Amino acid sequence: MTFRTSIYIGAIGLFLFGACNGHSAEQHAHETTEHSHGHEGHDHDHEGHDHEHEGHSHGQEGGDEIILPPAKAEAAGVKVSIIEAGTFHQVIRCSGQVLAAQGDESMAVAPVAGVVSLQRNVIEGMNVSKGSVLLTLSSQNIADGDPVQKARVAYETAQKEYERMKPLLESRIVSQKAFAEVKQTYENARISYEAVAKHHSERGQSVVSPIGGYVKNLLVKEGDYVTVGQPLVSITQNRRLFLRADVSERYYGALRTIGSAHFRTPYDEQVYALDELNGRLLSYGKSSDGNGYYVPVTFEFDNKGDILPGSFVEIFLLSTPMEQVISVPRTALTEEQGSFFVYLQLDEEGYKKQRVTLGADDGQRVQICSGLHAGDRVVTQGAYQVKLASATNVLPAHSHEH
Repeated sequence: MTFRTSIYIGAIGLFLFGACNGHSAEQHAHETTEHSHGHEGHDHDHEGHDHEHEGHSHGQEGGDEIILPPAKAEAAGVKVSIIEAGTFHQVIRCSGQVLAAQGDESMAVAPVAGVVSLQRNVIEGMNVSKGSVLLTLSSQNIADGDPVQKARVAYETAQKEYERMKPLLESRIVSQKAFAEVKQTYENARISYEAVAKHHSERGQSVVSPIGGYVKNLLVKEGDYVTVGQPLVSITQNRRLFLRADVSERYYGALRTIGSAHFRTPYDEQVYALDELNGRLLSYGKSSDGNGYYVPVTFEFDNKGDILPGSFVEIFLLSTPMEQVISVPRTALTEEQGSFFVYLQLDEEGYKKQRVTLGADDGQRVQICSGLHAGDRVVTQGAYQVKLASATNVLPAHSHEH
């Protein structure tokens, strides 16, 4: 081999060796880059995990605790009741009317000012006869004095002046006009005195029933102070009122299961229960009303309270009973965007907002289908005040910060 050939072969070998080393370094760099990207992906996985953790923490906001100290809760009228499962009725809602039989009503008013002392047996719904004593008004120890005694003194004074003027008129010493004025004063004093003295006794002024009938409303209570002309007791000759419900024909098959009803008046939004008014079912129609597709159902009840005969009312007919039902008063519910909520008491000053789904509504209470269990402590009065408190002082129930 010549010297020139040896140099040529050596140059080719060095070139091949360099190319191999370059490829190896490039492959190593590529692998390193891939490894680095792999770690980056791992970091993203950790980051995703952190996001999930944050989402879990945020989800706990639904269980935030509302703080309302007992003193503020009492001042706001907040009341809590322990929920128990009990009997509830299926409800048929309809409209109807309160009807009254023909008869008169009258009002016993205060003839004098004084302090009320009720007769022991006078209660709403009782039968009274015309002229029977309902209550007594005492004027003792009142700054203005006994009005009966004052009326007597005024009457006697006017009578003496009248008797003195009579002979003077005959002698033409006084004018006819002056005598007429004295006579008018005397007659007015006599009428006033006889009106208050008629039922006066040592106990005071008796107030009697102006007509025979039934006590509808007692407008005063024992110990009240009243003024002249103030209404005291309303008397009606209609002891019972009628409630007529107009029920859709589609509920005809359920009419025989109806036992009682609640109804709500439009003028004060108060709900009355017939069971509390000594009510009872009279009848239900065997055919629909000729003026529409309704079947009449009629109840009767005691005429007491501020129930206006002739008024149209919303009626809740109570049908088949259901056992072991969770229900709450309507005052326990609050509404937000079509969803209903109650507030649970967690401890002495802690409350929690709880979503519920509703069932039957009898006007006073509402069936709870989900969201509550027996034994829960629920705010039944003052729920709106707790809702207001939740907007100002909510504390998280749980925290994932360490």
